[in-house]
Amino acid sequence: MHRPVLLVIAHGSRDPRHAATVHALVRRVRLLRPGVRVETGFLDFNAPSVPQVLDRLAREGIRDVVALPLLLTRAFHAKADIPAVLDRAPARLNVRLADVLGPSPLLLATLERRLYEAGLDPADKSSTGLVLASAGSTDPEAIAVIAEIARELRHTGWCAVRPAFASAALPRTEDAVRELRALGVRRVAVAPYVIAPGFLPDRIVRGAAGADVLSEVLGAAPELARLLLLRYDESRTRDGLPALTA
Repeated sequence: MHRPVLLVIAHGSRDPRHAATVHALVRRVRLLRPGVRVETGFLDFNAPSVPQVLDRLAREGIRDVVALPLLLTRAFHAKADIPAVLDRAPARLNVRLADVLGPSPLLLATLERRLYEAGLDPADKSSTGLVLASAGSTDPEAIAVIAEIARELRHTGWCAVRPAFASAALPRTEDAVRELRALGVRRVAVAPYVIAPGFLPDRIVRGAAGADVLSEVLGAAPELARLLLLRYDESRTRDGLPALTA
């Protein structure tokens, strides 16, 4: 069966932890689906760039590529940057753009597991206020998605949930922590809703200084690896092709 190349498109960062996390996640994807070729390209700062990967695939005679944005929401990069880069792909390539990763129950499962790994006792969930801390965006759609996820999380056992943003939107993480404290919440946990470490995730960490629990970023989690393959399969079924399981 013909299997398109999966091209994971990451933002890139000057922080080496970012690329290391992306590569670790891609390794997990390859282990889960060894029959699919998986490549990584970056929009900025890191190599190889997306155009470099696309040019190499074209030179190798590859015809079909599924481009998967390693993004949690549909903001500027998903709506403008990535489509613009893909529009300049070599003509011989048939490139299909998959959906961004979020929202997804797999992301929330990862987020909750990271909180428990950070020391939160599941028995304390009902007395804990949660700050869902994202990188932030100037795109109203992306901000609305984070706010909706926070509302949904409120119905999963937390005593209160507040969204927060490291940039471009308010409130900041520290403000959300203070608000929960002012409401009399007994325990406050901060969950970074970001994939990899970097400048903005570090800002979330600093803003969480007044919290009781701070979890790690989502990182190269097995749930995220499964989610990447789910988005890959969804892009195939949209074209009337069967999903792959191996």
